[in-house]
Amino acid sequence: MLLAAFGLAACGGDTEARTVSATSLPSGLGRQQPSWKACSGLPATAPGQPSPASGFECATVKVPLDYDKPGGETIDLALIRAKATGPGGRIGSLVFNFGGPGGSGVDALAQAAGGYKKLNTRYDLVSFDPRGVGKSAPVTCVDDQRMDQIAAMDSSPDDTAEEKAFTAEQAAYDRACEARSGKVLPYVGTLDAARDLDVIRTSLGDARLNYFGISYGTWLGGNYAHQLPAQVGRAVLDGAVDTKISTENLSLQQATAFQRALGNFAAACAQLGEASCPLGTNADEVVASVRTLLNGLDSRPLPTGSGRNLTQSLGTTGVLAALYSKQLWPVLGQGLAEAVDSGEGTTLLALADLQLGRNESGHYNNLMAANTAINCADTTDRYTTEDVRRVLPRFRNASPVFGPSMAWGILQCTGWPVEGDDASKEVSAPDAAPIVVVGNTGDPATPYAWAPGLTKELGGKATLVTLKGEGHGAYDTGDTCVQAAVDAYLLEGKVPADGTTCP
Repeated sequence: MLLAAFGLAACGGDTEARTVSATSLPSGLGRQQPSWKACSGLPATAPGQPSPASGFECATVKVPLDYDKPGGETIDLALIRAKATGPGGRIGSLVFNFGGPGGSGVDALAQAAGGYKKLNTRYDLVSFDPRGVGKSAPVTCVDDQRMDQIAAMDSSPDDTAEEKAFTAEQAAYDRACEARSGKVLPYVGTLDAARDLDVIRTSLGDARLNYFGISYGTWLGGNYAHQLPAQVGRAVLDGAVDTKISTENLSLQQATAFQRALGNFAAACAQLGEASCPLGTNADEVVASVRTLLNGLDSRPLPTGSGRNLTQSLGTTGVLAALYSKQLWPVLGQGLAEAVDSGEGTTLLALADLQLGRNESGHYNNLMAANTAINCADTTDRYTTEDVRRVLPRFRNASPVFGPSMAWGILQCTGWPVEGDDASKEVSAPDAAPIVVVGNTGDPATPYAWAPGLTKELGGKATLVTLKGEGHGAYDTGDTCVQAAVDAYLLEGKVPADGTTCP
């Protein structure tokens, strides 16, 4: 789950969804055959690296803008696939959603397909840009220069004047989103994205949807299973979201989990010694140094090699971004040492840019705009500044480092031009085929408790696999136990025993 510029992903509620499958659409939409061609313009696997090797194919499918008017205006969804390589008989397509909400599945699969080579032997790996994202009727709000200003602004106001500036900026952003993307804003929620999944399934020629959802993708997959349980094939939901939690409690639990992850990083950093970790000799000292550094940025931003300043908000975002993956811990240590020893914020700023979807040339993708639009379409939760003041003490107690900005983040959808709909939060699917839910005990973005929560909400034959590890999600950590359990299910249909624990 992505932490957005003005807030967090929102969950909660218990409303029944109206089911619309591809088979009930006009034949021109329900029986499409994508025209696959070699992809162009795919992103590099890492900054400074070449674009992905050839072998990916891209196409589009059409879906209704408004499913209440299936014969009306349509939009195009961008698709990508890597065809099955063998050996072994092809099972079908495995459709990925890598999370966000707001992340481009086309770009993500191009960058991440190498991590799924075993699954690629018998599946066409397929992903897509959900509606409102990337190349699929993207939501746009502000230009790059304005986005730089928003990303750098104070996201944890300390007084009345700063509160007014924060809420005024959010209101201006909302107006800009409505002006540029008002036509699509009511139709970018998870409820419609799940219906899109069924159009994709039929266009791929699959009798059932084989699906791999990560982070927000678990919510999307769960809602699909609720709407169309008979169409569920083999499904894995990794980095689970518990959709029955209110925005306030979701954010509070994320604050707690990120603070815990920071503590785990700090303990590892301290063990490296002062030369490599000039922040303290134990975890508590390192965490205190990080807090002191970030608090100091509120009045004294650090210069960077780009000419932009590392503000408190950007510094906090940079630290948080590195906690998504243990592989980024060395980079975080480098960035913190650079800031403490040299008074320079280049590395932390690069981490913040990674989280915010900003590339080296200064261009933002539409990750943050789509994140807000989808979050706010998916909930009726709307909070006031009085609500924030009420919960601030709990957030600060849960996370002195991340709590204040996450508390103010619950205002993300306040004043949003679309009312929001709680129907997407229903994920009960007792009649679906077995769904494997995977949770990581050290996950900061989707706290582990959400995994058993989602498993229970799905009901039926859903099973839980637990990784005792660090980072967001489990399969992509490279843990061989988790990968073996997931691969055996997706490739051979062997459902792991409920309660399986790795390592």
